[in-house]
Amino acid sequence: MTNPHQHNPHSYDSDAIDAVYRAIRERRDMRHFRPDPIDPVQLARFIEAAHSAPSVGYMQPWRFLRITDAALRRELHAHVDAERALTAEAMGERADEFMRLKVEGILACGELLVVGLVEGRERYVFGRRTMPDMDLASASCAIQNFWLAARAEGLGVGWVSLFDPEHVRVLCGMPEGSRPIALLCVGHVDAFYPEPMLQTERWDSRRELGGIVYENTWGTP
Repeated sequence: MTNPHQHNPHSYDSDAIDAVYRAIRERRDMRHFRPDPIDPVQLARFIEAAHSAPSVGYMQPWRFLRITDAALRRELHAHVDAERALTAEAMGERADEFMRLKVEGILACGELLVVGLVEGRERYVFGRRTMPDMDLASASCAIQNFWLAARAEGLGVGWVSLFDPEHVRVLCGMPEGSRPIALLCVGHVDAFYPEPMLQTERWDSRRELGGIVYENTWGTP
């Protein structure tokens, strides 16, 4: 595309801009993986990208735990599977529809990471006095960086959140006060979904921009 900011000396060139927007547009929450191993140097790049994320008060609350023990991976999968059934029970009339969805690829992916919030977060007050959950917002930015870097390099990532944080914390030997927020399935894929899988499965659809942008007063287009 033509660079609309050619007059801006801080703008990237057109190809670089296209690449950034392409990664954003084509990122997918993946559930289907090949078991091929991931180059450790490549994985380190994704984690470095995550660690470059912004964080409130520069607290950098994210921590990454690589799961290399096969038995622990199976335990995590069993827990997620149990939580999947409990989630279905809470879904009411959509329970059967939910159970037909593939919601994770824990046993199939090349790498499994637990992303957690570090213990002792209460000492970070900058930007969190009235909004303490900004630690979670910061770590979410790190995960998105990881996701986009992986997509740019052709690897898939799936964020699994069907788990009891306290159970996973204990299972993974995380210190008291820390909090797991994501199981990241990372791996090679045969293909990226052409659109979000939950949209393909008609679970929901993307909202129109006109319905999510307001002016001055909430709800005013």
